[in-house]
Amino acid sequence: MKIGLYPGTFDPLTNGHLDIIVRSSTLCDKLIIAVAKNPSKNPFFSINKRIDLINEALLLNKIDTKLVYAEYFDNLLIDFAKINSVSIIIRGLRVVSDFDYEFQMAGMNKRLNSDIETIFLMASETNQFIASRFVKEVASLGGDVSSFVPKNVNNEIIKKFSLIK
Repeated sequence: MKIGLYPGTFDPLTNGHLDIIVRSSTLCDKLIIAVAKNPSKNPFFSINKRIDLINEALLLNKIDTKLVYAEYFDNLLIDFAKINSVSIIIRGLRVVSDFDYEFQMAGMNKRLNSDIETIFLMASETNQFIASRFVKEVASLGGDVSSFVPKNVNNEIIKKFSLIK
């Protein structure tokens, strides 16, 4: 069984992330969406909320959640991959500047475990400009982010900002 791993913070999950999830799920038998706990990034949503939102978005998009699902990790990605018998790590690239960082990370991961390959998927042209940080910024200023995120995520963003104000 070829197991893929798509890591990130997904804070929040965007339509760009969802696009990479759908496309990468065809490259492997099982896909784990590895949600980084990383409290130093001061996340907008808790780790449990991010996992719930991802899994709900998968269901809403009729993706088999027995084969594609989210879980959190708070250790070295390559160790998480080994524990889960992962053979490929999938990374999405939006713009050229993403490649520089991702290329270095792929090299480091390959050195740590030569059995795991990294595959880069380019964001589709409709999603290249979407970044979680922009979504949060636009939403914090009262902007409509509904075209950038799945419907369930948009509802939670609206709810969160209405509680903040």
